[in-house]
Amino acid sequence: MDAKTVERWILKNREPYRRHRQAAAAKLQIDEDYLWPDAKSEIQRLDEADAEIVHVYPHRSSVPPDLWLQFAERATTEIGVLVHAGVHLAENPRWHRALADRARSGVCVRMLLGDPDSPEIARRGEEEEIGEGVAYKVREVMKLYRPLYGTPGIEFRAHCSTLHNSLYRFDDEMLVNTQVYGVSAPLTPVLHLRRVAGAQLVLTYQHSFEKVWVSAVPLPRQAL
Repeated sequence: MDAKTVERWILKNREPYRRHRQAAAAKLQIDEDYLWPDAKSEIQRLDEADAEIVHVYPHRSSVPPDLWLQFAERATTEIGVLVHAGVHLAENPRWHRALADRARSGVCVRMLLGDPDSPEIARRGEEEEIGEGVAYKVREVMKLYRPLYGTPGIEFRAHCSTLHNSLYRFDDEMLVNTQVYGVSAPLTPVLHLRRVAGAQLVLTYQHSFEKVWVSAVPLPRQAL
């Protein structure tokens, strides 16, 4: 583009054509909506959000068991998990092998588990009417993951955030296990999302994941 044209975008708030917005966003590796937040109509935003929803499962137990593994095995850049415990994955040896294999291939694997001693975990146990059950599950999961601790490319952290949703990131694919008050995670809905350029739904969950990651701490040495 001519430098004067770009100057008008910046200094005079001129809006580029859509193809130029997309090209600039791709070049700068910044989302188009961040650069030009008012460029799209509300209808366009709603259509893009709908496009990111691949499927809705009524319960986590309705998700095909191999789907979690398929997503992990074909990830090329990132795997991210934000849970309190996530027992359904931690107790599966194939999941462990998939994480180790992807890490060896250069995939960044980030695992966020709940701090079993935190008030957030205690409150979750009270809400589900299982008392210390949630904290017990987290401690068991930490033990199950011990063979992966120290694996290059895999990092485990403990978080104390209020878990509004469990998040499972696989490059541009995401599974969101919604949280419902008083209902155990296996019985709550799961959204299968796929990132669409320019849309905001997946980005919202990704930003949430990053905020928790920044505030989380490496697992205590006794857990290792």
